Amino acid sequence: MTTHPPLDYIPRIRAYYQALGYGAPYEWAVHETVPFTPLATSLGAARIGIVTTAAPIKAGAGEQGAGAPYNGAAKFFEPFAATVDPEPVLGISHIAYDRVHTTAADQRSYFPLQALQKLAAAGEIGAVAQRFYGLPTNRSQSRTRADAEALVGFAQEDALDGVVLVPNCPVCHQSVSIAAHTLEAAGVPTVVMGCARDIVERVGVPRLLFCNFPLGNGAGLPDNPDAQLETARMAVQLLADATAPRTTRQSPIVWSGEADWQKDYSNPDLLSAAEIAAKRAEFDRVKEQAKAVKAK
Repeated sequence: MTTHPPLDYIPRIRAYYQALGYGAPYEWAVHETVPFTPLATSLGAARIGIVTTAAPIKAGAGEQGAGAPYNGAAKFFEPFAATVDPEPVLGISHIAYDRVHTTAADQRSYFPLQALQKLAAAGEIGAVAQRFYGLPTNRSQSRTRADAEALVGFAQEDALDGVVLVPNCPVCHQSVSIAAHTLEAAGVPTVVMGCARDIVERVGVPRLLFCNFPLGNGAGLPDNPDAQLETARMAVQLLADATAPRTTRQSPIVWSGEADWQKDYSNPDLLSAAEIAAKRAEFDRVKEQAKAVKAK
């Protein structure tokens, strides 16, 4: 299959929101220095936790399953810790993943619990934490830094040796990158499993496993347990292998869908004036939904 260089999301998103009629471009976070904490134990003894920007399905909040439209009512605004047993039912309808080239029908393509549990059962890692951790997606970088401190508390409570962080949308990639920065500064090794390389590397993280897939598939190809297992294996191996911050490793796995998927995401050049107006109306509607949820 054809492989392509990574899509540069920052200029694409800047052009998209300017076409929609919004104001000055968003200023993405950047760190001049990046903390780094080596893994303090062997992988075979390491307890690994999962940070996700996916949301638990909420009753009465509208469509949230496979192929659901952008749904601000499904958002969450506080970091949380919740049990992994039974496997939680999560969705990403509240964020801007690639709805053209993925449906989010297989949550294991963005929530690597099962793959990590397989690695634990095989002795490749010590254990998977009994809780997973939700990180809100927030354009406010100061709010995200505060939320990341809550993740530090969860990691300490659960005696984690390492954390994998899986974003789904562009701002999610910034959020988990800020969180990785905060966790590492507190002595918790991290690896981001992401699809928006330019955003993560701009913010600056200790470790990134980059999958050149449409947004929403940071944990591996959908409906492909073998690829998901290998993706999780590469992520935790990077926890052990990295010797310095800003270490990026690209997965060799190639996207199994349309080869030209990169052209479609938030591309204003492919939209008519009517489509741009509809996108603006949708975005404003989602913002109002989210405000209503936040006000409760």
